[in-house]
Amino acid sequence: MLLTLFIEFIVAFLATDAFCVIFNVPKKEWFFSGLTGALGWIFYRMFSQGQSIVIATFIAVVAVTLLARIFAVVRKAPVTIFLVPGIFPLVPGVGIYYTSYYFIVSEFAMASAKGVETLKIAVAITLGIMSMLLIPQKVFQVLVPRKNK
Repeated sequence: MLLTLFIEFIVAFLATDAFCVIFNVPKKEWFFSGLTGALGWIFYRMFSQGQSIVIATFIAVVAVTLLARIFAVVRKAPVTIFLVPGIFPLVPGVGIYYTSYYFIVSEFAMASAKGVETLKIAVAITLGIMSMLLIPQKVFQVLVPRKNK
């Protein structure tokens, strides 16, 4: 179990970093973007055991958004550099695929069920990001030591 979780952490880290290349994230921020995505995936896996996938996604996105905001302040970079690649492992791509697949093979009940679940996950991602972006920036600036002039 622990080995599987470690392998998933590494794969999520590498997948997030691969997205960083496509998204043109500065190289010096790849590690922190990858860490954001990998930790988000670990949160998702921890909370998806016995919970709803939608709730697990919401909790993971809250963690990703908080990490992205913290890294943005500490690294003095835009939050999107960490947030957009960080949510990449949580995007319900397989749900979109199966919704399309079931629709094409005329399994409309399955397409509808998978489509509704995918939509719920997308809404959970949106609400998780919005709820954490409503926290004022000054809360996160406590992490950065001030320089006396």
